[in-house]
Amino acid sequence: MNPIRKQFDAQPEFPFSFNYRDRKTAQLELPHHLHDWHELVYVHSGKGSFFIDRTIYEMRRGDLFIIPGSTIHQAFPDKDDPVTSTAVFFSPELVRQSSLGESFSYLQCFDSCSSNHAYKLECPAALESQLEDKLAAIQSELTGQPPAYRHSIVLYVQYLLLLIHREQSAGSSGSRSPFVGPNWMRQSLLYIDGHYCEQISLSSLSRLASVSSAHFSRVFKQLTGMSVTDYINVKRVIRAKELLLHTDDSISSIAPACGFDSMPHFHRKFKQIVGLTPSHYRHNSTAR
Repeated sequence: MNPIRKQFDAQPEFPFSFNYRDRKTAQLELPHHLHDWHELVYVHSGKGSFFIDRTIYEMRRGDLFIIPGSTIHQAFPDKDDPVTSTAVFFSPELVRQSSLGESFSYLQCFDSCSSNHAYKLECPAALESQLEDKLAAIQSELTGQPPAYRHSIVLYVQYLLLLIHREQSAGSSGSRSPFVGPNWMRQSLLYIDGHYCEQISLSSLSRLASVSSAHFSRVFKQLTGMSVTDYINVKRVIRAKELLLHTDDSISSIAPACGFDSMPHFHRKFKQIVGLTPSHYRHNSTAR
């Protein structure tokens, strides 16, 4: 398995990255990636599919994908009508501020998507127009770099997140038919999501899906961009990251709790996916 973490060249004092109106083709699309930054992906034109966490979504004009950090995702543009999209990447620290006495956070939309496992917002025309205006303004700031352009970009990002929060609060139900693919695939992803810390084999998954192991493996890789084994390992590492950050559990107890059968295997996969050993990840994260 090749490393899947996405690297950012941003400076520590301005944890932000931006890909404006990037045209993605099936031949040039980056491999699936995983990173700690939050991400917004707005589709300007074209079509395709987008695998996020445990769901495969259709991509089309006006769709907005809200992707929290440490969430597996991979886009698949249509070869005949490839997607043109804008991606906004940023560390949560970029937009943190006082609540000002209101029960609101700029990161609320990401928390909502995580808890509901729903990452797609089909934007009404008015929201499309506002999003496109703000994304164009961010590109203008980055290109011209007028005085205090970074502060301006932070304000635009905050306003984007405010617009998204208001749309979600208005009762938007997101995608009407979110899952693209066979029903057995959906059920398999849901099963893995509930049992990835246990021992799961390709043969047991294919039996549950009532398809051959070869067919299961081929369709799974086609729709997610990952092998079954790689996907399960990434889910386990994401869980291990949570435990390293939010508990005092020892690394030797976290490894089996996340489904790894040996410490060497855990260390090898964790470093391959995260880029750090478990102990260095815990130390670096708590030292921030």
